[in-house]
Amino acid sequence: MRPPEVAVAALLLVAAAAVAAAAAAAESAAPLPAALRLQRAVPHQGVPLEELRRRDAARHRVSRRRLLGGVAGVVDFPVEGSANPYMVGLYFTRVKLGNPAKEFFVQIDTGSDILWVTCSPCTGCPTSSGLNIQLESFNPDSSSTASRITCSDDRCTAGFQTGEAICQTSNSQSSPCGYTFTYGDGSGTSGYYVSDTMFFETVMGNEQTANSSASIVFGCSNSQSGDLTKADRAVDGIFGFGQHQLSVISQLNSLGVSPKVFSHCLKGSDNGGGILVLGEIVEPGLVYTPLVPSQPHYNLNLESIAVNGQKLPIDSSLFTTSNTQGTIVDSGTTLAYLADGAYDPFVSAIAAAVSPSVRSLVSKGSQCFITSSSVDSSFPTVTLYFMGGVAMSVKPENYLLQQASVDNSVLWCIGWQRNQGQEITILGDLVLKDKIFVYDLANMRMGWADYDCKPLILLNQSGCSLVLRYRHLSPPFPCHSIGPISLWLTLSLGRFNVGERDDVIREEPVREHWAVRRERLRTARILQELDTSRDRHHACAYAHFRHWLT
Repeated sequence: MRPPEVAVAALLLVAAAAVAAAAAAAESAAPLPAALRLQRAVPHQGVPLEELRRRDAARHRVSRRRLLGGVAGVVDFPVEGSANPYMVGLYFTRVKLGNPAKEFFVQIDTGSDILWVTCSPCTGCPTSSGLNIQLESFNPDSSSTASRITCSDDRCTAGFQTGEAICQTSNSQSSPCGYTFTYGDGSGTSGYYVSDTMFFETVMGNEQTANSSASIVFGCSNSQSGDLTKADRAVDGIFGFGQHQLSVISQLNSLGVSPKVFSHCLKGSDNGGGILVLGEIVEPGLVYTPLVPSQPHYNLNLESIAVNGQKLPIDSSLFTTSNTQGTIVDSGTTLAYLADGAYDPFVSAIAAAVSPSVRSLVSKGSQCFITSSSVDSSFPTVTLYFMGGVAMSVKPENYLLQQASVDNSVLWCIGWQRNQGQEITILGDLVLKDKIFVYDLANMRMGWADYDCKPLILLNQSGCSLVLRYRHLSPPFPCHSIGPISLWLTLSLGRFNVGERDDVIREEPVREHWAVRRERLRTARILQELDTSRDRHHACAYAHFRHWLT
């Protein structure tokens, strides 16, 4: 057997060769990582189920209209419910638009397509927010790089075909390309499209931050009505990640900035936490199932449901995708909703499988349980089976919501709701949390894997996003400049103070293996040699290599 120092030297030679090859490939790499901070507006626990249902009801009324062939539009802005900041959407973040750049708070939404922000002048648009954020408005005349999209523009034509743009027949071809999004209770927003620069903050190899940018088309809202005029839940706009041509992900792909793939990993705690990545993720545990084509939402072919390994007696035709039914993945929905015919078998199976020490009861129309034990040990695991035999494991935390606690006992209620009178199943944030989800639009498929999103990501100072696996040395995602990822938008969903800036999203430290520690001094000299030739393109590979050796 080789002595340790010889083995390490051999490893270094192989790794150095890999570094050189990766650095050469990185010469044509796309922009370095971009980081945005995102705040969670709806906690998972403690909010009454009826409030969460009201919030989702407003969204789903418009979603059903889209499913049935109505005009496409923004569907993730609340238009009914109490004057409660929880009722705004799930996640919002800051984006920079225009020249000079200006920051806007926008809601992240995979259920809509368009990025739009409030513009000035604006009729009915709120000027303050109950979310403790400073609202802004965009003025195209104040940006040196802004231009209005006209009806003759091909991008307007593309939006017109999908119902996301309007041009009156009496208008000339030089008239502004407009839009109108109307909600179920009559509230709505309208405006026109502009083209301007979006800036992404990047971390460079010289330990400095810099801006990269892309010219995109987005909506300029000059009128809001109904509940959208209320300040208690106001943000500056919506950042849609849908599939149509005017979505940001589609535009960046057409510009060659990023592949038509994005991913998210949403932290399950009340404080939020996680990332949203524009680009491809390489994770060995990912499984994929086809996306249903020609749908306005992200639809999957759900085939069956099992509780503790026993498939439920549900007619599989209830899940078949059509104009009136199907299974939708939607990060903007708070809970989860089962097709009407699948709900009773699901709840009955859960109630029958709980530990004998768990007390069952019905509270405000929901099946609930009281227990002093861990839910993992007291409740069954649910498995969803999709086309191709692909399984999604759903732990108790992904179908239960904590509603109250007294002494050592906790009241848990099933957070999956009956979709009354509808055979539409919606997998919302409750199901999606603590998993990586990949929306591979280029190959029309969706993938997922269980993942601990808590200590999620470190934007290291060498110009790459290095995501460390919690309590493991193996990083699940490749460094940006040595993998196929074109652009990272890392979205920290944790609690933050408005105005604070921090270029590093830190995770819990990973304990070094003692054997690696022992070899640290032996590798110092070679690492020093590698460092002497560091530059922007080599930095990511070196940092990746350093992580393994130090």
